[in-house]
Amino acid sequence: MNGRDTNDGRDPNDGRDPNERADSTRERPASRERAVELRGRDAELIEELLAGSHRALARVITKIEERTPGYRGLVSRLYDHAGDAAVIGVTGAPGAGKSTLVDKLASAYRERGDTVGVVAVDPSSPYTGGAVLGDRIRMASNVGDMDVFFRSMSARGRLGGLSTATADAVTALDAFGKDVVLIETVGAGQSEVDVVRTADTVAVLVQPGSGDDVQTLKAGILEIGDVFVVNKADMDGAERTLAELEEMVHRREGPTAGLDAGHHGVGIPNHPNDGSEDGGSDAARDDASGGDAAGDDVSGDDASGDDTGDAWTPEVLATVAKTGEGVGELIDAFDAHGGFLRESGELTRTRRQRYAEEIRTLVRADVGALATDAIERHGGIEALADRVRRKEADPYGLATEIVDPIAACVEERDGPSEPDGSVE
Repeated sequence: MNGRDTNDGRDPNDGRDPNERADSTRERPASRERAVELRGRDAELIEELLAGSHRALARVITKIEERTPGYRGLVSRLYDHAGDAAVIGVTGAPGAGKSTLVDKLASAYRERGDTVGVVAVDPSSPYTGGAVLGDRIRMASNVGDMDVFFRSMSARGRLGGLSTATADAVTALDAFGKDVVLIETVGAGQSEVDVVRTADTVAVLVQPGSGDDVQTLKAGILEIGDVFVVNKADMDGAERTLAELEEMVHRREGPTAGLDAGHHGVGIPNHPNDGSEDGGSDAARDDASGGDAAGDDVSGDDASGDDTGDAWTPEVLATVAKTGEGVGELIDAFDAHGGFLRESGELTRTRRQRYAEEIRTLVRADVGALATDAIERHGGIEALADRVRRKEADPYGLATEIVDPIAACVEERDGPSEPDGSVE
């Protein structure tokens, strides 16, 4: 089966009960899913995927995207086989030509002999939660190529465009054996920071003369770019936009660079990388960035080197995606950044950072589901709000009442946590 077909990689006759397909579109509480030993058809699917079946790959990604019961076990099995693909994120404002450029990149990689997976994150339908654009015709030049697997996925309303399901789909493509995985994201401005949690290398596209786009970069997206691309460089204003981007990169790498977020947005105060109001605790940020709050060893292979001597200086390039002009040079820049990541030890650090964020995201989802269940057992959120309105309780007391039994269960199972000397 060609992984890139008119039904977006999904098989309507995949053997599942129709009722299961209908129900599986509803997201199950995370607390109900556990990474357990696979049995039956799920175990067979993984074996078929690892053996090179595009049909199995499509089915696994469908289960991942729809959060079908058992999907966590599938993803858990895939992690042992992932980690070799070059994962590249392509982001930028709508209309910058991301889809056309991704199509040309896929073709160029194939000419080099690389196999390619493409995950295009589309806006979510407000009614179904599915991808609005579906299997887009802008990837038409790679139709029929068995070694280009294209999949549109829904952002499902998450800020940053990349949903957790998309990151899991990248893991599936990596485990399948794709040499390169390209991620095209929703153009949503500052929220593109989600890209960096899945991609090793991030390309930010800007249109010529796009003053608003350049201002958006200044507002925060500058930190995530490893390569900046002025696409549609045959248009008026391309040289000026190139000069503006080069100046921005120069300022980023200048004497005040230490005040910036650094590579991939690490260390931004109140950086929205964990869904919390304050960007997470200092310890959490230190953990994500490889700091010593969690006792991480950042020496040896994990060290990314001196903050100034080993820093990557983003490249600024021009492309004309429609004709393919500049695509080869862009791939060379991706290769150069990949080489830098491996040689400097930065790849180890950024992937550790990514896994730390994934763990935090999953734990928060699980604990949140437990809390939601507990709220329902207390009569639901509206009933609790009425208790506060009637002065029968206060929000802090109710939160303690709801959370304490959960904490007690954890302590009973795992034992009390060791005192850390901190003072409440």
